[in-house]
Amino acid sequence: MTSKEFLFQYLNTASPTGFEASGQAIWLDYIKPHVDSYFTDQYGTAVGVLNPDHPFKVVIEAHADEISWFVHYITPEGYIYVRRNGGSDHMIAPSMRVNIHTDKGVVDGVFGWPAIHVRKSGKEEAPTQQSIFIDVGARSKEEVEEMGVHVGCVITFKDQLSELNGAFYTGRALDNRIGGYMIAEVLRRIRSAGKQLPFGLYVVNAVQEEIGLRGAQMIAARIKPQVALITDVCHDTTAPMYNKIESGEQVAGKGPVLTYGAAVHKKLLDLLIDQAKRSGISFQRAAASRSTGTDTDAFAYSNEGVPAALISLPLKYMHTTVETASKQDIEDVIQLMHDFLVDFDPSFDFRYIK
Repeated sequence: MTSKEFLFQYLNTASPTGFEASGQAIWLDYIKPHVDSYFTDQYGTAVGVLNPDHPFKVVIEAHADEISWFVHYITPEGYIYVRRNGGSDHMIAPSMRVNIHTDKGVVDGVFGWPAIHVRKSGKEEAPTQQSIFIDVGARSKEEVEEMGVHVGCVITFKDQLSELNGAFYTGRALDNRIGGYMIAEVLRRIRSAGKQLPFGLYVVNAVQEEIGLRGAQMIAARIKPQVALITDVCHDTTAPMYNKIESGEQVAGKGPVLTYGAAVHKKLLDLLIDQAKRSGISFQRAAASRSTGTDTDAFAYSNEGVPAALISLPLKYMHTTVETASKQDIEDVIQLMHDFLVDFDPSFDFRYIK
């Protein structure tokens, strides 16, 4: 399987929070030829390892889960109301096609909405989590249940990965399965080039980030790494309706975003910046407030404290079905992580005070 074939297969496979197994299986199959060993944990986080016997452990990590919905209530007439699984956006739901994942297989559905003809101009109700509903072509609750749909079934949007202008990828779940793709590519390139790393490398595709960094918390406690590099997405703030005063300026197409913040270890961040300059990789900077809101926080504050840093991919339209990222940025994140790992000296002293 080529890298691009893997990218499309992986991004197009549903991997909702708490139900990531299908996507994780694809990811593991892709990395297995490039690792010395691999393992999974009880909740589905997948890890590929180079040099598993080395005492010094470096993690590169992304999260595998995507936002979704749960079936919450089925009306007597056969309409389905939903509950969020992660930060799903009720505003984009009306008229979207969905897959309802059941024990009997996938059931097709649509988020319905009243026609424009019957809405009062100037007084139109905006979609809310309480008002959006799914139609599966049934006329009763019993008919819905006969299809295998019940309270608790998980629901994902149907949209698939595609390209824009030859320069961008667009689709659902780039947050953050594009990260899983990028760390897999880092691993593949290191192994394909025959590089021997002077440390153990743990390539981690974690579950349940979208509901509070849960997978990262569990796997950090198990691996107990000395260093962790996390990749996730951040907002492209140049699109309409963003406030740069509040969100800063990050631009898709201008390189990875390196974040400053309390959880980000400054000496590790400086090493990444130096590496980007040596490798000729353009990069951008961002500042986090109390936390980064990513798995960086989970690794940084795990165990006795782990030097951690965040490499973000600027993303347009986060948590929609048309999340959009620059191909060049994706390549630059891969290259930056690869070059850092190849050049990293595990004897580096991360202490601030000696």
